[in-house]
Amino acid sequence: MSADLPRRLGVAFGMLLALTLPAAAAICERVEHDGQGYVLCEVTAAQEGALRLWQDGPDGAPLRHFANLRRVLAPGESLAFAMNAGMFHADYRAVGLLVIDGVELSPIVTGASNDNFGMLPNGVFCSGGAQPFAVIESRTFAQTRPDCRLATQSGPMLVIEGELHPRFLVDSTSRYIRNGVGVSADGQTAWFAISNRPVTFHEFGRFFRDGLGVPNALYFDGSVSRLYAPSVRRADFGRSMGPIIGLVGQDG
Repeated sequence: MSADLPRRLGVAFGMLLALTLPAAAAICERVEHDGQGYVLCEVTAAQEGALRLWQDGPDGAPLRHFANLRRVLAPGESLAFAMNAGMFHADYRAVGLLVIDGVELSPIVTGASNDNFGMLPNGVFCSGGAQPFAVIESRTFAQTRPDCRLATQSGPMLVIEGELHPRFLVDSTSRYIRNGVGVSADGQTAWFAISNRPVTFHEFGRFFRDGLGVPNALYFDGSVSRLYAPSVRRADFGRSMGPIIGLVGQDG
């Protein structure tokens, strides 16, 4: 993690268990912000090439679970961490834009809808473009069509140019275990986070804006939020997932 992260978070860190991953050293940490606990996984620009996005296995069937994902890794590869990476249809395919290794598998969706995905503005997480990482509002993305090695669309945006999504309510009673991604202002670092307990959109957005200081952050999901992170001894099971994002390293 960045050396100044504890200062920016103002949090208490739990015991850390580091992974030994020579090709892509990733550490996920347990942190707290405003009384809520989170697991936070950092990916730096130097690790961008080891970040991957999955939807289907070699047989064309959706992976759906971390156990299936681990089975399709190449010999000698291991997962530093992985989490669900956006919303999906009943067949587990992405709702909006999905780009894997530069190939668009699902087109961008820019219209509003009554679900969380369509709570505009929503956005796209882009990796391997003009800068290592970016979170870009979906309509802007559709107009500019930036190159991305990996891209996944979801919604709503949590933080938009330093401001919380305008529809987030400080006194909301809607609470879920939520996960998402935020990107540093210089595009050199991406932080993937999941709450330990149910939180509101407002609480989750403030974690990214006030705790991490990111100008833009994107919500991935709530009711199906899952994390695989050996460094904190966490492997969530339960409901099937659609797209999955994670960092791959080499067995030491």
